[in-house]
Amino acid sequence: MAEAKELKVKEKQEVEAPAEQTQPGLVFTPDVDIYETETAITMLADMPGVTADGIGIDLRDDVLTISGEVLPFGGEKENEILVEFEVGRYHRQFTLAETIDQSKIEANYADGVLHLNLPKQEKATPRKITVSAG
Repeated sequence: MAEAKELKVKEKQEVEAPAEQTQPGLVFTPDVDIYETETAITMLADMPGVTADGIGIDLRDDVLTISGEVLPFGGEKENEILVEFEVGRYHRQFTLAETIDQSKIEANYADGVLHLNLPKQEKATPRKITVSAG
């Protein structure tokens, strides 16, 4: 019989940045997976608890910034008994390579995951060149 593996919950990591905050509260670094193909780079950022309206994506000076805010779930008439899901903001930045076509970046958010598609510029995409005889 196969041995059962215990699932371990990864805790949110608070941003450790030298910059001073101008707003109170926790700021978390979203976990990101990055995949590359010949034509694009795909980024998947885990941002549970954020609504699509609460996500900010900013691109300036070749720096892509993703941010979002997790608001408390409880209502006014509810008393907290146990709260393990921390509220705060997500913030992470990436410097984009020159090969990314910044005008064609697309974003989609579903089930707590922000999906960014960063297509490569056509000139950066590998291609085969046919050799003609004669």
